[in-house]
Amino acid sequence: MNRPSGRSSRVCVLQPGGARAPTIGRVGTPEQSTAGGPAASWAGRVGGLAGSCHPGPVVAVTALMAALAVTAGQSAARCVLTAAAVLTGQLSVGWCNDAFDARRDIAAGRRGKLVVDGTVGVTEVWVAAYAALALCVPLSLACGLWAGAVHLAGVAAAWAYDLRLKATAWSWAPYAVGFAALPAFVALGLPGHPWPAWWVVTAGALLGVGAHLGDVLPDIRGDLATGVRGWPHRLGPDGARLLLPVPLVAASGVLVLGPAGPPGRWGLAVLAVTALIAVAGTVLGRRWERAAFAAAVAVAVVDVALLLLRGTGIA
Repeated sequence: MNRPSGRSSRVCVLQPGGARAPTIGRVGTPEQSTAGGPAASWAGRVGGLAGSCHPGPVVAVTALMAALAVTAGQSAARCVLTAAAVLTGQLSVGWCNDAFDARRDIAAGRRGKLVVDGTVGVTEVWVAAYAALALCVPLSLACGLWAGAVHLAGVAAAWAYDLRLKATAWSWAPYAVGFAALPAFVALGLPGHPWPAWWVVTAGALLGVGAHLGDVLPDIRGDLATGVRGWPHRLGPDGARLLLPVPLVAASGVLVLGPAGPPGRWGLAVLAVTALIAVAGTVLGRRWERAAFAAAVAVAVVDVALLLLRGTGIA
């Protein structure tokens, strides 16, 4: 799910405040900074929109779901349709995040975001977000009624994070729902529309919680300084760091032990390695905070590999 933080990141990145779009035309607003200047060129605006959608998470999530659709056994045409639905959903979430956070980012003095820097206007980003969402609806439902409903529920959870839940103790919930919905969407898109296996949905939800903690951790102190009070922020830097590996290692355990049949030596070995990586990252993170984050990324990569390897049994 587009990723998906407090640094005005996106899963949607769930933000404080309401869903109301920023007002246009006041001095110092991001909208005014784009009007009439060099950045108002067509190429500049297109580039600004591309950069403000959080392209890294968008590409990563879309590629992962396309790969899972292939390993799960979807037809070539259905794989393309699945990827298109996921892509539009992720784009809508990323643009929603940047548009909604623009004013707070300016107030906090955050730079480097294209909406804040004036490369693209807030209204343009809102239009792109709603256009992508409008495309996501028919593309999702074209994969089947239940598949589409599940995917759209995940996208709705991400928008809820962006517009409100990011600043609450429930900030973890949209990540859990969104990440669980993605593999379920792929499973329900298979011929016969089978229900997804319990373990793939559970693993997805755990990965989502881990992604939320990992997304926030690098900037948690700065977020606290600007008043962001999501779930990881309430735990504090040390609490979030200590908890970060737990859902990711739990996801590894579910992916190894959940499918029918014995896990085999390789499965137990992978589980042991992920646990060791997580413990090492937590211990080293006391002195080097980035170590905890790097270890979490390594465990998440292993989890994704396990998910793809288990793709044929997700339904």
